[in-house]
Amino acid sequence: MHRTESTLASDSSACPHQPAIDGLRKALNQALIGKSDVVELVLACLLARGHLLFDDLPGLGKTTLAKAIAQAVGGHFARVQCTPDLLPTDVTGFNMFDQKTREFEFRRGPVFSDVLLADEINRATPRTQSALFEAMAERQVTIDGETYPLSNSFFVIATQNPVESHGAYPLPEAQLDRFAMKLRIGYPDRRSELQMLAANVGNSERVQPACEAVLCPRQLCRLQEHVAKVSLSEPVQEYLVDLGRVTREHKEIKLGLSPRGLILWQRVAQAQAHLRGRDFVTPDDIQDVARPVLEVRLTGDFDAAPRIVEEILGAVSVPVFR
Repeated sequence: MHRTESTLASDSSACPHQPAIDGLRKALNQALIGKSDVVELVLACLLARGHLLFDDLPGLGKTTLAKAIAQAVGGHFARVQCTPDLLPTDVTGFNMFDQKTREFEFRRGPVFSDVLLADEINRATPRTQSALFEAMAERQVTIDGETYPLSNSFFVIATQNPVESHGAYPLPEAQLDRFAMKLRIGYPDRRSELQMLAANVGNSERVQPACEAVLCPRQLCRLQEHVAKVSLSEPVQEYLVDLGRVTREHKEIKLGLSPRGLILWQRVAQAQAHLRGRDFVTPDDIQDVARPVLEVRLTGDFDAAPRIVEEILGAVSVPVFR
């Protein structure tokens, strides 16, 4: 990966939202011990108004992290355990006939939340998976011809187990393209595991760290709007477009980056720049989020994805940025 001269540029631009960002960062690092690099990418995804897919083993803290995000942004958390018998209405909600009023009453599903955890999403049938399409893309759901808006801060964290494939339904490309990025948490280091064990002494159940609200959903939306205004120079946007076009020509990539994927890449790069205290995007920001953004869209051998991403980045000259 080629670094640019922008790496030496000052990241100390004044940011009115810095206290909120620092609070979010602290809360998530307390929930996911020893994984500050993962936390930064999760924050970038959240601030970019994207959705997140975890492709990882059970028990590594994904649910704990999702709950911590909801608590930190003062939002409502909901969880859906995806199984083959899960129905679309179990996610979106349904109309129920009230015998007393003789009218239908809409019962909201878990999708009406600020943070939705779709656990083992690849175990749900394609029909149920598609129920999330409209919600993730448009932040709304349509039930019996009537459209219901979702929270403006609606954030989906989906998980899938990369090891167990029995009874699973692989996510189609159209669904994968709704996610901003794919991440793996991985096992914590020795020191972090010792810290977790110490925190659980004297408790019969795993400790869920208390997390105070750092901001409210409305404030989060304002922060996301601010991130969307982070500027990109013409050479940086040209660099991003050229990288996207390389993905469409790579011999090992079945489907190249879509325009929607390119826009999401830009949004995540804007969030990455903002997290670093800048109001402009550099080529380094684009490179640093390339792997999680591209891997969710690269079908096939997951182990080959890091190499392919490096080949994509190496195929385009990095613009000089001062």
